[in-house]
Amino acid sequence: MSSQALTLEELKHISLEKIVRQVLDKQKPLTIRVSDGQEVTIQPRPRLKPLLVLEGYIPEGWKDAIYG
Repeated sequence: MSSQALTLEELKHISLEKIVRQVLDKQKPLTIRVSDGQEVTIQPRPRLKPLLVLEGYIPEGWKDAIYG
């Protein structure tokens, strides 16, 4: 996943909501370079797929069984 890099100056007049929406829409990280050489990266969290629903059953008295 390639990231986009911008300076803090380039983002000064853009709302935070618009920046976050851009990261979510493009599904790519955004690296923001600060004037002193430091960087901050904003990246979307991947969406988790729903868990599978398996067919089967739980037998009666399964808690009472002796395990060991």
